[in-house]
Amino acid sequence: MALGKDYSTQQCSIARALEVVGERWTLLVVRDAFYGVRRYNDFLTHLGVPRAVLATRLKSLEGAGVLERRRYQQSPPRDEYVLTERGLALWPVLRSLGLWGREHIEGVLPMRVFTHAACGTELGSYGECPACGTAVPPHDVEMLPGRGLDPDPDNPVSRALLAPRRLLLPVETDRV
Repeated sequence: MALGKDYSTQQCSIARALEVVGERWTLLVVRDAFYGVRRYNDFLTHLGVPRAVLATRLKSLEGAGVLERRRYQQSPPRDEYVLTERGLALWPVLRSLGLWGREHIEGVLPMRVFTHAACGTELGSYGECPACGTAVPPHDVEMLPGRGLDPDPDNPVSRALLAPRRLLLPVETDRV
């Protein structure tokens, strides 16, 4: 039996969530938005995704209320993509999925380490601070390069993401 194109016959909240974030590349677009990637060309450069796929994913995430498109330049018109409250609510999912990959897939080293900016403690599985005993919102998370990260990446977005930084702050590249 062939796999359908959607999960409309499934009576399950996981299936409903997959309708929004279950396509290949979608969670990586959301991940990059947490990292501070906001501009179309920066997503394209960092992800290496085909243009048509990226355009489709951004449009669907915007339609689902996960990303919001904001104009940052009038002439010529240019937009950026920012996580909404609905998108920010995906942080624990991404955090847990990343840890699962590190712990259960052989040979995966930590690419990034996420800490509570206030105390420097590495976050727990769901984005909580074990030292403070609190849930840490994404804007209070500091991202540090892990030992599995390429120290000499070939694109300006990856180079910008080598420095310790807070989540959600816009990525500044060496663009002209």
